[in-house]
Amino acid sequence: MAMGALAAQTAGLFTVSRARFEAVASFMGSIEAYQMRESDLERELEKRGREVLRMLLQEHLDARGIGEVNEAVRDAKGAERARKRLQVRGLKTVVGVVGVSRVGYGAPGKESLHPRDAELNLPPQRYSLELQRRAVEEVSKASFDSGVSSIDGLYGSGSEDEALMIPKRQLEELVPPAMVDFEAFYARRTQAGAATVPGSSSVLAMGFDGKGVVMIRRDLRPATRAAAEKAIPKMTSRLSEGEKPNRKRMAEVATVYTVAPWVRTPEEVARSLVPAALPPAGQADETEKRPRPENKRVWASLKKPMKVAIAQAFKEARSRDPEGKKTWVALSDGNKEQLTTVQERARRLRIPLIVILDLIHVLEYLWKAGRAFHPKSSEELELWVGERLLQILRGHSSLVAAGIRRSATLRGLVGKKRKRVDTCARYLLNHREYLRYDKYLAAGLPITTGAVEGTCRHLVADRMDITGARWSLVTAEAVLKARALRSSGDLAEYWPFHEEQEYQRNHAARYANAQPPATEPPFWAKRAGFRRVK
Repeated sequence: MAMGALAAQTAGLFTVSRARFEAVASFMGSIEAYQMRESDLERELEKRGREVLRMLLQEHLDARGIGEVNEAVRDAKGAERARKRLQVRGLKTVVGVVGVSRVGYGAPGKESLHPRDAELNLPPQRYSLELQRRAVEEVSKASFDSGVSSIDGLYGSGSEDEALMIPKRQLEELVPPAMVDFEAFYARRTQAGAATVPGSSSVLAMGFDGKGVVMIRRDLRPATRAAAEKAIPKMTSRLSEGEKPNRKRMAEVATVYTVAPWVRTPEEVARSLVPAALPPAGQADETEKRPRPENKRVWASLKKPMKVAIAQAFKEARSRDPEGKKTWVALSDGNKEQLTTVQERARRLRIPLIVILDLIHVLEYLWKAGRAFHPKSSEELELWVGERLLQILRGHSSLVAAGIRRSATLRGLVGKKRKRVDTCARYLLNHREYLRYDKYLAAGLPITTGAVEGTCRHLVADRMDITGARWSLVTAEAVLKARALRSSGDLAEYWPFHEEQEYQRNHAARYANAQPPATEPPFWAKRAGFRRVK
């Protein structure tokens, strides 16, 4: 079809939009506009311009016709829907509220089918898919209250008659359906090495952690809910010492990324962590050389247990390295179940995995043990910790464990002080196979879980720990998915996939052979030779 023929047939359309545009142009050239400050002028132009856009969309929808078809309309069971009725539905969009007139094909006791809705891929909710996308993005950043304000502030009033605001309850209800394709999206990505990034670095790292989220009581895990129900507060105004609110459910957090090797010496690492304990090296700040994680994917789940998160991480990692050419590393905080699951999964997949215990957790045990020997915040304490940290980094964790126990015995430490020393020594001995830092550093491998701990803070705590918030399981899980997509840089790719799945669910699946009938072109398109193609 020639563009000239189409333009000739549409020349009489959009008359209201054109008139409103001319009105905006006239206003911009008026004395009133010339007397306004730029910011006021900008706001007024946005308001008037948005109404022009809303009317353009409305007139376009009207010009498409009412969506009649020239063939029998049959539902998914093959039953014909012969009863026709013109129906109008409202749709809130990013430019304002519009109405969609379309023919419904029904039968006694059956919900009508609307081929025009299928053609436009209209959602069952009153909010357009694009408005839903922007709403999801807003609530992935901040609270629902802030999301309501942001949406109303960004998109304002689509017309003078009806504001675009999405009420908080409706906003909360929009997010779970919007995230329903999260698993399917990543499953498709990870098939056949779809996540492989050419030229990515040689170290493939995985990290796991957990972060508690305050939940409404019915959505706590059974053991936590039972503890909360049995607990009798000692005071009415606050928790007393040692009491726990028993209101949190653990979100299992995982991250997968690649990173370039970074070879360092034990002295360099020890100096960066306990600078007062070692003399300065007279070199530039080592953090300037630190390679950044690449293509980092993060996610968290309140519904799925740790084993599922670990299995998903291995699947994601395998898609990035299907031929096993990279060095696989799993960073752990020492959680026993986590370590066991990671090693079992690696053995099952026959992956030569290197499991590394997070050095920062080791350092915390050293600080606690050191306070049994030296006063808090003392130079002697820093020297004591620095010396033993350096020995651990050189691969001598078992000797450090034996040494601090011997020192505790010689000094006659008892009670809490002796317990802190024994706890540290036991931690070092129980995890010695994951403390070969001399080899890890020589190979340039990461030795801290900063990437996953940062994920816990950013992905979970910064959004879910808003003061006073108590989450339902469904809403919290959906928000975590939205934040994971945004943090991983995948939201823009996810949404078109989600829209296509929405089309299949809401429209195609309701028709015979999963094929909605093509609607008749409007009169002006017919004159220009337009033909609808299925």
